[in-house]
Amino acid sequence: MISVNDFKTGLTIEIDGGLWKVVDFQHVKPGKGAAFVRSKLKNLRTGAVQEKTFRAGEKVGKAHIANRKMQFLYESAGAYVFMDTENYEQIELNAGQIEYELNYLKENMEVNILMYESETIGVDLPNTVILRVEETEPGIKGDTASGGSKPAKMETGLIVNVPFFVNADDMLIVNTTDGSYVSRA
Repeated sequence: MISVNDFKTGLTIEIDGGLWKVVDFQHVKPGKGAAFVRSKLKNLRTGAVQEKTFRAGEKVGKAHIANRKMQFLYESAGAYVFMDTENYEQIELNAGQIEYELNYLKENMEVNILMYESETIGVDLPNTVILRVEETEPGIKGDTASGGSKPAKMETGLIVNVPFFVNADDMLIVNTTDGSYVSRA
């Protein structure tokens, strides 16, 4: 058990048989009445986000999530196949489980698979990934790095706003938390 006073962003907890990840939290001490913790929780099984308020000092169960390093191999009929890099065991995840992560996954990419007991919860991406620009409007002479942005379609189908000087087939570093352009690779 863990106290809600010890909440941290990214902490996984169990409430009413559900697995939740703390997305955001705020300790509130009103002038009148008892202190409480306002939190925003994401259900790891369904992806739903819910706001929940706890009394200060309330206890919740801590979920122990294991990370397994795996390599994304291929997609076949809506199933995404990952292979454990140590024992070559393969698992399949459906598109619904990794809907957001599909914007950043490339074949042969290594990721951490989140496991709770024997259940596969999802994929933990690195902070940044390198993706190739599939299509974008060509740059025009005179465009500057600080002059604005244009949309670019990446090889995974993700649309990223990039500076005007970026062209098709450029390799870019993209932030996986918000899908923003970081720099050229």
